Amino acid sequence: MALKDFKFKIPSREEVLALSSLKFMHGLISEPNLWHFNRRSVARAALIGLFCAMIPMPFQMILAAFLAFYLTANIPLSIGLVWISNPITMPPLFFATYKFGAWLLGTEPVDSFEFTAEWLANGLSIVWKPLYFGSAVAGIILGSTGYVAVRFIWRYKVIRKWNKRIKDRTKRQENKGS
Repeated sequence: MALKDFKFKIPSREEVLALSSLKFMHGLISEPNLWHFNRRSVARAALIGLFCAMIPMPFQMILAAFLAFYLTANIPLSIGLVWISNPITMPPLFFATYKFGAWLLGTEPVDSFEFTAEWLANGLSIVWKPLYFGSAVAGIILGSTGYVAVRFIWRYKVIRKWNKRIKDRTKRQENKGS
C-alpha cells in the first residue's frame, strides 16, 4: 500500500480538532508537525509506536500519544502502531518477552501461569522483572529497527525517484536534440 493511500485512512488534523471531546487539548495537538508525513516524523512514530507496543501496560496508546507529542512524531501513526499488541497477539508476545527477559537476567523462567488470586499475589512478584525488562529491551530493539528501516526505505525511494527524474530528463533532452 502506498503512502498516499495510507494518508486517506488516517483522520486529518482538522477532523481531530473538530472533536468536541478533545477541545481541552487544542493548544497541544494543533501543532502541524504532529500530523505531517515526512521522513523524520514517520521514523519517530515507528520508534515510539513499536516501543510502546512491547510494553505490557494498560493504555499504551496514551503513552504513545504523549511521547509522539514530546518527540514531535506523527501522532496517528504512533498510536496505530501500538495495535501490533492487540488482545489476540498479547499473550504470545508478552510470553516471548518474558522468556527473553528471563534469559537476559539469567533467571529460570516460570513454565506455567495460573490466573488465580493466589498465583497473582505470589507468582506475579517473580514474573514482573523479567517481563518488563524483556519487554523494554525488545521494545528498544524493535523500535530502533523500525526507525532505521523507515529512514533507509524513505531515503532509498527518494534516491530512486531522483534517479528516475534524471534519466527521464536526459531522455527528453536527447529526443529534443534529435
